[in-house]
Amino acid sequence: MPDELWALVEPLLPKFSVRRQGGGTAPTDERAVFTAVVYVLTSGCAWRMLPSSLGVTAPTAHRGFTAWTEAGLWRQLQMAVLDELGSQGLLDWSRVVVDGASVRAKRGPDDRPESGRSR
Repeated sequence: MPDELWALVEPLLPKFSVRRQGGGTAPTDERAVFTAVVYVLTSGCAWRMLPSSLGVTAPTAHRGFTAWTEAGLWRQLQMAVLDELGSQGLLDWSRVVVDGASVRAKRGPDDRPESGRSR
């Protein structure tokens, strides 16, 4: 993972806190976990097929993904990347277009596919 991307990601990650009563597991290298999660998300690889060369077990990577999803990391990261691109002049907001064709419309309780409607 490029250092520039990690500089955006690291401050957004929830901090590890030691339990008062002790126990639990020590934190793992968050950069390695994040790299493994990004690998799974971008490659389509199943969690259980995560290459050991990434240095993180599949359960550890999945726990990181779950915790970060619950913490809202992905939305925060998207905004951080957009802010960074904008601050560097690489994003022209006046030319941004929302492509409604790529977002599926939500169905209401009365919206059923044509084949399911009675005539």
